[in-house]
Amino acid sequence: MSFTIYNTLTKQKELFKPLEEGKVKLYLCGPTVYGLLHIGNFRGPIFFNFARNWMEHIGYDVTFVYNYTDVDDKIINKSIEEGVDATVISERYIEAFREDYSRLGLRPHDHNPKVTEYMDQIIEYVESLISQEKAYEVDGEVFYSIDTFSTYGQLSGMKLDELNAGQRVEVDQRKKNPGDFVLWKPAKEGEPSWDSPWGKGRPGWHIECSAMIKSILGDSIDIHGGGIDLIFPHHENEIAQGEGCTGCKYVNYWMHNNFINMSGEKMSKSLGNIIPARTFMDEYHPEVFKFLVLSSHYRSILNVSDEKIEQTFSGLVRVYRALKVANDIIENFATSDSAKVNKKFAETLSSLDKKIEKAVNDDFGTGELIASIYEAVRAFNTLGLEKKKKDINSVPTAKAFKEWTHKYGAMMALFDEEPTKVLSEINGILLKKKGIETSQVEELLSKRAKAREDKDWESADKVRDELHAMGIDFQDSADGVEWSVKI
Repeated sequence: MSFTIYNTLTKQKELFKPLEEGKVKLYLCGPTVYGLLHIGNFRGPIFFNFARNWMEHIGYDVTFVYNYTDVDDKIINKSIEEGVDATVISERYIEAFREDYSRLGLRPHDHNPKVTEYMDQIIEYVESLISQEKAYEVDGEVFYSIDTFSTYGQLSGMKLDELNAGQRVEVDQRKKNPGDFVLWKPAKEGEPSWDSPWGKGRPGWHIECSAMIKSILGDSIDIHGGGIDLIFPHHENEIAQGEGCTGCKYVNYWMHNNFINMSGEKMSKSLGNIIPARTFMDEYHPEVFKFLVLSSHYRSILNVSDEKIEQTFSGLVRVYRALKVANDIIENFATSDSAKVNKKFAETLSSLDKKIEKAVNDDFGTGELIASIYEAVRAFNTLGLEKKKKDINSVPTAKAFKEWTHKYGAMMALFDEEPTKVLSEINGILLKKKGIETSQVEELLSKRAKAREDKDWESADKVRDELHAMGIDFQDSADGVEWSVKI
């Protein structure tokens, strides 16, 4: 099996070889919990949930760690602003993250360490770096000496002379090199602090992940993930600390997901286009959010626009409508022990399995995976099984489609909801965007039904045209009228 990952460190795709046969140690940088996470913050959790699931699908045993940074300047500033303990702020937003994560239907991680739970290990890590003369203490503050790490800059491509020339603020004269970074900082009055050999204080940002990785996963790990904004300085500094401390290669494969832009512009407070994930899910739908994220390759910029969201709605509806048909067939059609899956359709699914395996094993080609799901939906719809009630092979064929779709859906945390419920929720969302009440649609449909009953075809056609003008599609069936908002 050829499974390749693009490694940010080497700037190329590499054949994946785990440190230990059949096992994967995966660490993803988690949030600093001082506010609600926006949709860009969730691209990593959604994608790496899929990546973990795919690796398990192809036979690996994955240990997945995702941390919470629960002590930080931003948390402290917010606690001062609100006049509460910093723990109140961090716990509030950890709980908010968990609610959003759960709403997305993503699998729990194996470990969710908090920085405040690993202070002893962080202090021990810093002591080790000092004892090896990789770090030094000045006035209760500990700095990492980047001059002791000859390959500093290997991940980002930054060179030390460029770093020094790029200093825009006054250099801390206590540092041996302007690029040296903080491992431990002395406490300020009223701030959270912990006892250490250098006095009361708290850790710098970069040391946290290295200490938690070493404590939970060991000296070396297979994959470290995060957003591209973390490449420098955070991940660069992690490498220096990790390899400086243990002498072992810190990470074999670095994976970085790209940004989410809004209508072609990077999300920023100044532009006012930062959307909290829960707001996006409220306005659209959790399924739409996941489908949107996974429709683009994780290393490309995902541009969220009205057109892109509309396309996502359309695709999602297409899949769920097919699943609804499959459910109706399974529940209502007769079958027998001799019934078989439609041969041509079975061959299509087998062919798509191979196509998906090739695409996803090539650095997680999720776009091709979704395109293949569309192909399966198209092939299933072409069979027209809903009109073949007497064909005993309709049920096993519908079951095969449903099981196949759920197999890949489970990896993406998609397509697991009851189709009628999702389609109804999507109709409600689209109606709201049009400023139309559900009751208006149902009233018009009732009016049309009454006109048809009275054989008043002119009035019935007039209502039909009114519904179409509102963007409502409908279809008469034996069970009544099924309607949906045109996308």
